[in-house]
Amino acid sequence: AGQTERYGQVKRMMQELMEQRSQLLSGTLPKDQLLRLRKEVTGKMDYGNKILALDLVVRDEDENILDPDRTSVISLFQAHRRAAQTLTQRIQEETSPQQRAPGHGTHGASSPSHNLYLCVRNFVCHIGEEAQLFMALYDPGEQRVISENYVIRWASTGVPQDIELLNNLRVVFTDLGSSDLKRERLFLVCQIIRVGRMDLRDSHSRKLSTGLRRPFGISVMDITDITKGTCDSDEDKQHFIPVHLVAADGDFLHNMIRKAVEGKDINHKGQGLWVSLKMLWGDLSQVRRDHPHLVDRSTAVARKLGYPEVIMPGECDVRNDIYLTLVQGEFDKGNKKTQKNVEVTVCVCDEAGNVVQNVIHAGAGDSPTSHYRSVVYYQQRHQRWMETLKIAVPIEDVHRTHLRFTFRHRSSSDSKDRSERIFSMAFVRLMRPDGTTLRDGEHDLVLYKGDSKKLEDASAYLSLPSERSLSESRLLSGSSFRVSGATSGLAVSTRDSFQISTLVCSTKLTQNVNLLGLLKWRSKPSLICGNLQKLMNVDGGEVIKFLQDTLDALFSIMMEHSETDIYDTLVFDALVFIVGLVADRKFQHFNTVLEAYIRQHFSATLAYRCLPGGCGTGRDRLGQLEWGWDRQDGAGTPCEALPRTFKALEYIFKFIVRSRHLFSHSQPSSQCWSSQCPQEPAALAVPSSPRCPHSPQCASSLWCPRSPQCPRSTPRCGLAAGSHVLRCSLTRKTRQSPRTSHVPSHQRGAGKAHMAQPPRTRGLPCEPRAALTPPVTSCHLPLRGQGASRPLLAKRARGADHSGGTPLPQSHYVACMAAILSQMDKDHYSAYIQAFPSRPELMDVLMETFILFKDLIGKTVYPSDWVVMNMVQNREFLHAINQFATTLTKMFLSDSNFELQLWNNYFHLAVAFLTQDSLQLENFSPAKRNSILAKYGDMRATIGASIRDMWYSLGQRKIEFIPGMVGPILEMTLVPELELRKSTIPIFFDMMLCEHRLTGSFSRFEDEILRKLDSEVEGGRGDEQYMQLFKSILLSCCQRHPELAKPGEDFVKLVSELLERLLDYRAVMNDENKTYSMSCTVNLLNFYKEIDRQAMYIRYLYKLKDLHISYENYTEGAYTLLLHARLLMWSEEPNAAPVPGPHHPDLNTQRQLKEALYNQIIEYFDQGKMWEEAIHICKELAEQYESHVFDYEMLSDILQREAKFYEKILKVLRPNPDYFAVGYYGQGFPTFLR
Repeated sequence: AGQTERYGQVKRMMQELMEQRSQLLSGTLPKDQLLRLRKEVTGKMDYGNKILALDLVVRDEDENILDPDRTSVISLFQAHRRAAQTLTQRIQEETSPQQRAPGHGTHGASSPSHNLYLCVRNFVCHIGEEAQLFMALYDPGEQRVISENYVIRWASTGVPQDIELLNNLRVVFTDLGSSDLKRERLFLVCQIIRVGRMDLRDSHSRKLSTGLRRPFGISVMDITDITKGTCDSDEDKQHFIPVHLVAADGDFLHNMIRKAVEGKDINHKGQGLWVSLKMLWGDLSQVRRDHPHLVDRSTAVARKLGYPEVIMPGECDVRNDIYLTLVQGEFDKGNKKTQKNVEVTVCVCDEAGNVVQNVIHAGAGDSPTSHYRSVVYYQQRHQRWMETLKIAVPIEDVHRTHLRFTFRHRSSSDSKDRSERIFSMAFVRLMRPDGTTLRDGEHDLVLYKGDSKKLEDASAYLSLPSERSLSESRLLSGSSFRVSGATSGLAVSTRDSFQISTLVCSTKLTQNVNLLGLLKWRSKPSLICGNLQKLMNVDGGEVIKFLQDTLDALFSIMMEHSETDIYDTLVFDALVFIVGLVADRKFQHFNTVLEAYIRQHFSATLAYRCLPGGCGTGRDRLGQLEWGWDRQDGAGTPCEALPRTFKALEYIFKFIVRSRHLFSHSQPSSQCWSSQCPQEPAALAVPSSPRCPHSPQCASSLWCPRSPQCPRSTPRCGLAAGSHVLRCSLTRKTRQSPRTSHVPSHQRGAGKAHMAQPPRTRGLPCEPRAALTPPVTSCHLPLRGQGASRPLLAKRARGADHSGGTPLPQSHYVACMAAILSQMDKDHYSAYIQAFPSRPELMDVLMETFILFKDLIGKTVYPSDWVVMNMVQNREFLHAINQFATTLTKMFLSDSNFELQLWNNYFHLAVAFLTQDSLQLENFSPAKRNSILAKYGDMRATIGASIRDMWYSLGQRKIEFIPGMVGPILEMTLVPELELRKSTIPIFFDMMLCEHRLTGSFSRFEDEILRKLDSEVEGGRGDEQYMQLFKSILLSCCQRHPELAKPGEDFVKLVSELLERLLDYRAVMNDENKTYSMSCTVNLLNFYKEIDRQAMYIRYLYKLKDLHISYENYTEGAYTLLLHARLLMWSEEPNAAPVPGPHHPDLNTQRQLKEALYNQIIEYFDQGKMWEEAIHICKELAEQYESHVFDYEMLSDILQREAKFYEKILKVLRPNPDYFAVGYYGQGFPTFLR
């Protein structure tokens, strides 16, 4: 079923691809649609490759396949990781449909911005007057609206007031983040407000006041399933939302919404709205591109009450909105007989009291106004409005504006209503005295009474307090109190109260004093140090909201004080703090914001001088950090700043690179980086500390290709010497404190420093190796330290095993190392080797390098489908191995300098490299094999020739590698590559000749190759071709040496016969039909018995026993074990051959093993009902217990078992066993049966 489903899935995908291919070839698509279609097509192709277990294809931004020769290793690694994450995410979405919206692709899950499209199809409700519909998103858990309102003005005739909006009532609720979609419940609510008379039941016989905003009803719809994607969201599907009408004067609309979402039934009388809903993903510009038929310039946009998850830098996301909510009020009826019908009027005024025009927005889709009038509730002492509006004052005017609230009683009679005057007023400034904006949250405002003209006179009230506080509450304890005597003419009463709520959503105005001090640092330059230090105490969310302005301020301080380094360290620490925030999981979406800032808005051309790697104190700061690492406290905790700084290095380097490029463009004639200069700041972070002998001046010369100490064309040289620096900073002596042997877990983010692009950057042509090869004599550096040292990378690489589907956590370290290796040529290696002050240090480094490379090859750091990454790594490893092999022959081959273990490690590394799975081309499809051969060649032939040459260069030292190297060489020769076999099989004869000349025979070699051949062939290696090659090559070699002609011929014949039987055995055991398996096994174990290889004979005895037991032939299993037992003596001599199987390791002597085997044989005979044979074994055991070891307890047990067998012979019925001899005659049968 699974295969059928996969076939259908691939079939549908192929049909879609063919259709899209025709669109691509048509040539009629505009450029942006063409790019989107290419992305969709390549996405499907990559997804199909993944589900078919094919190789991962990595692409650039234009969906072109990356060329590894024109792409840096780091960029290649990052491309692999991004592609793998995208595919993994898509597969999770495909397998978990409940977690995604139907039809919503990977872009939906990965996008930080979500949008809800709403189209109002119709509104059917008998009102009889004009109406206003306020639609918004509502969270019942928080009991508040979370978005701006969408306002529809409905005429009394039953159509929109603006007839052009008929069938075009559309809005997009935007800025919704992933946290909004995770809300437990989310509702679409609509508040319906009629505009007209106080009471619809009033007759028209007398003149009534009109234009009153009165509550009419509400509509609610649960949209949780739509936003979470658990049901369809289709723009063509219509949903009906019933209207719940106001039943009493005390029904506040907010309370009605709360009751409706709780599911309380209210009679709607068939009236309601018809709407269509659809979830859209991406920012607004992307939504307009992807869905132009739904969202165009006429579509209203309702933003979230709050900040989006990502605030992009630039003018497009500049925002300065203040959301005001009229919460509630309580008003005394005063001299009236009934409670007042209170209407609140909101306006924005300047310092002179003049109303600022058109800055109040009731909602999206509505024109801005200068005044906003609240809903009027009839004769209620306690009013609860919960009406939200947006105040959009220009940024430059905020500091001199305030909100003014005036309160007026509205009468149902027009004549009375005209005579009503303002009875109270409240106000609040938008900016506080300290320069910060109004605090978010509720504000209990002071209500002032007095003459209506005085209440609107700003000079009379602006000097008075606007909000109630504890002290003011005690001060105003009476019913009224005259404030500041006769000067203002205003009084305050505690009988009336009024509360509002505000929310500031501004990317330019902050509510934090410390952040404000930094943003306005020019006004008080003397406080710069304090403001920079206080930045660390500012809430991360507040800093992130003002990310661009904060970074601009930091770099402005740095640039305007570039002549001094007084602020460099503080600015550097501030940058580390900000980058650390962006790295936080909470603000992970802001990585793209920081990237966009660096790419589009960063303009500090001299910042590279003040940051690490330049000429300022930033580099010294890194030196202090390394020094801080070494002076850990007693608990072993490193300096706190160290892990934070390492996490920030990625973006610090990007700032440096961008700054240097900007400087080069602004100073075209100066000596600076050229457009083709490498962009890898690998040698930038050079600590200036006593623990590293490299001076800052030296580091600068390494990095800058124009320095006099380094030739003009030395990007490779700089990186090679940079590898010294990297090793210097990542190496700790093994004899140091154990505290330095591991990096703390919280420092793991330091690996992100590899993000800085290496010299062969994407998009830059890769120059030929020869063209970039400089003289290196001026750039090699001495290594520090004595004795054995271990790179940190080695411990990272050995820390975990590969899980298979994803790269190891240490993979980025390996990518960095491969990037460094890719820049090194022969001269760099030569300079590197010569830089070691002593031979022991060089030997230690080579030893560690060989072990590290072998570990990385064995662990398969990258998943198997990362073919390009694996091949690039292998290419660089091969180059390094061959360079180090040259060092071995030059410095560690002579009698006085020979190092057996070092050579041994080399051979094992080279064989492990040659036999790794990623290089076995015969296992790949022809197309993949040809592609690899064309791009990289067959690396096995190269390393095989190197192994052969290194072996022959050993001379008289070869005997020290026999028999230890027989197994690895055999493993290499078994690789199914004809030319490799032809060139390496003669090594076996050289081993035979070497041992024969020294000892007169080659028995050690013969024993080892027979033993290893058995395990290798059983593991799947070897074939008929290998057997013929082995036979012909060794025979021809032996015939050229008379002393080896006869023994060599016998050896070749022995190996050929063994190979023939082993290949038959493997073929039979891998065949589904097990008919001949026992005969083949018997044939093989008899061969081992004939050539007197007892250990191998015993090994196959147990294989034969296991076969018998698997078929429940217990008697035959017992007879097979008896063959082994007969080889043992009743003595205390140790076992001559290892015993396979689950036998206890404590069975060290032949007596112990034989006794254990006899007991097992007795059990098998018992199960096979061959009790007569079991009795014979029991008697032999009884003889030993009685006459030799005198163990009467065991004697009692064995006699009781023997007695039970006699009883079974008498009482249990069983068929007589019959044996038949079967003969096989003719060439058609396998050789082991004839």
